[in-house]
Amino acid sequence: MNLWFRLLFLLLSSPFRPKLSAPFAVSRLNFRVLPNDIDSNLHMTNGRYWTIFDLGRLDLVFRMGLGRVAWRSKWAPIVSGGSIQFRRELRPFQRFVLETRLAGWVGTRIIMEQRVLIGDEEKVATRALLITGIYDRRHRRFVSTDQMMEAIGAPIVPSPELSRAAQALLAAEVAMKED
Repeated sequence: MNLWFRLLFLLLSSPFRPKLSAPFAVSRLNFRVLPNDIDSNLHMTNGRYWTIFDLGRLDLVFRMGLGRVAWRSKWAPIVSGGSIQFRRELRPFQRFVLETRLAGWVGTRIIMEQRVLIGDEEKVATRALLITGIYDRRHRRFVSTDQMMEAIGAPIVPSPELSRAAQALLAAEVAMKED
């Protein structure tokens, strides 16, 4: 992650922001496209989205209470795969909102959805689905979603039905492991 000032601001401000209740809360962060975010086409470069998405996931993890649990338990939130769709460009100094939420889960895999919203009507500029998980470094295994929810005091509920896009992403992950 190379967004040090944004990361520092997130780390300092998260404890003062409202807690988010797992598993269905949504993190919303406000940003502005900065000069170091743009490419030669004078819009936000595609690689910067992935880095900014890291901040959204960290915010969700911290505000759901998983940060402390992960630190004490030697758990590491990781991303194993993702897919992104760009719909509208982000121009220099344009404001945008990053939304991050859990879209569903299967066993130890958690599907997260991250959306970049622009304008007063919050049109979707970019949407990404990511396969994530919580890796237990002590026991060298992934933590089940139920175990994670229990550790943060969240209700253990069934996953919402996965969208076709989420199912396709999971299938792609399996296919890529076979090649």
